Amino acid sequence: MWTVVYIASNRAQAEKFKNVLCNEGVLADIRPAGLVSALGDGLYEILVLESEADEAHAVLCQYVIR
Repeated sequence: MWTVVYIASNRAQAEKFKNVLCNEGVLADIRPAGLVSALGDGLYEILVLESEADEAHAVLCQYVIR
């Protein structure tokens, strides 16, 4: 089952966080969280498998601290 671990403020940020997770071996996906403009403006959910949620949080925390 997929679970949301972060909500990004735009598609570019969501893609960046998805790539960070994937590079660390965490399967991740993104999806719009509501209305999104043609330019990709709007909120995006970053999803991971429920079994990898703790690892995903740790990876994202390390990435943000850098």
